[in-house]
Amino acid sequence: AEGGDNSELLAAEMTMQAASAESPLPPGEQVTLTLTTGELDSLKISLATMLVNTNDAFTGLNAIDVSSLAVNESLSRTSFAYDAGTEANTEAQGTIPGPADSGEGYNEMRDDINHVAMHPGVVSQDDGLTNSVLTSQHKFDNPVARITITRTQ
Repeated sequence: AEGGDNSELLAAEMTMQAASAESPLPPGEQVTLTLTTGELDSLKISLATMLVNTNDAFTGLNAIDVSSLAVNESLSRTSFAYDAGTEANTEAQGTIPGPADSGEGYNEMRDDINHVAMHPGVVSQDDGLTNSVLTSQHKFDNPVARITITRTQ
């Protein structure tokens, strides 16, 4: 969940198909990703994405079994925000890699928590955190995403 860089995950030598969005997805928008596979028995889909304008929040799904979906059948899931625990959520200027701040992202010198947990949300300058670049428009509540998977062939 560091700066939204998924290049290592996409390059991993696993038996998998992978797809990635081209750019950050603003709140309320959607993106369609297409995966092609010949394997239909025990087909599972996982998804991971960083929440923009946070230092280490992410959401996703893990190993959702889609092998029984019929052609043109869909399933939907909602996902919650998690805190990767790679650093404290200070929301300090220069620490958030999203468009609101263009900060550096992960920095091993900052204080890491080293524990994944539900994300508590962000504290903004509108909440009295004067050194934050975030405003109330950057706040989020759970769930943070709706994921729809449709079998097309």
